[in-house]
Amino acid sequence: MKSNGEDTGKSFYNRSLERALQILNALSDERPTLSLAQLSETLNLSRATVLRLCSTLLDFGFLRQDPMSKHYSLGLRILDLAKSVSDSFSLTKIASSHLKILQVKLGKTVFLSVLDQDEVLYIDKLDDPKNPISFTSKIGTRRPPYYGMMGSILMAYLPHGEIRRILQKQPLKAFTQKSITKKQEFLKWLGKVRLQGYVIDTETALEGISGVAAPVFDYTGKVVAAVGVGFISSSVKEEEMAKIVEETIRTTSAISKELGYKEKKNEST
Repeated sequence: MKSNGEDTGKSFYNRSLERALQILNALSDERPTLSLAQLSETLNLSRATVLRLCSTLLDFGFLRQDPMSKHYSLGLRILDLAKSVSDSFSLTKIASSHLKILQVKLGKTVFLSVLDQDEVLYIDKLDDPKNPISFTSKIGTRRPPYYGMMGSILMAYLPHGEIRRILQKQPLKAFTQKSITKKQEFLKWLGKVRLQGYVIDTETALEGISGVAAPVFDYTGKVVAAVGVGFISSSVKEEEMAKIVEETIRTTSAISKELGYKEKKNEST
């Protein structure tokens, strides 16, 4: 018998709330719209239960329903909450003006990402208004931890044991013919990235798309984010690549400084 003071936390657990949150989580980038039957099958819940939960989520604006197909998708209330989180997150607030300057200077698409729950999470993005091609990664998108330029930067500064743990949990897989899929080769690649302090990624995540990224440090010297610049590979010549690297590093240095990071004199970015 448990004492009155003992509480495992389960006594306050709400099963209906859990199921409602499962519905929201089921509507991802890969499956942004789902029917009642699909949600029922995905979550292994009865259609009656899913319908009841979806009706409540619709009423509160967390879901919306297409009048023709009757498929469900995330509602605008989610966007409101996401904006509130973004506004209260000091990193995005501090980085915002620097990212805008970088985007204007280079005329390229700019990203800000963090490593969250062993995934690359995009927390800010500024599109190039003159570029007809829109990158699929947007604010809130999650990618594997080793994905492209952002993953390379965010993983390169982790302790070796942490890198190996993540790769054990999420083995390398190919996104393009240039993706690194061998563990030892990838570890060597991360060492090179860390040594030079930035990465030039050539089509390892998307065919025809390259990028440059650099780390953002906080006051403890820990890498807390990555800033990346994405572009069509054929659109950038060698001389412009040097400018992109220089401006990206300048941007991450400015953000890091505002976060309280003090670069050591013998460090070279």
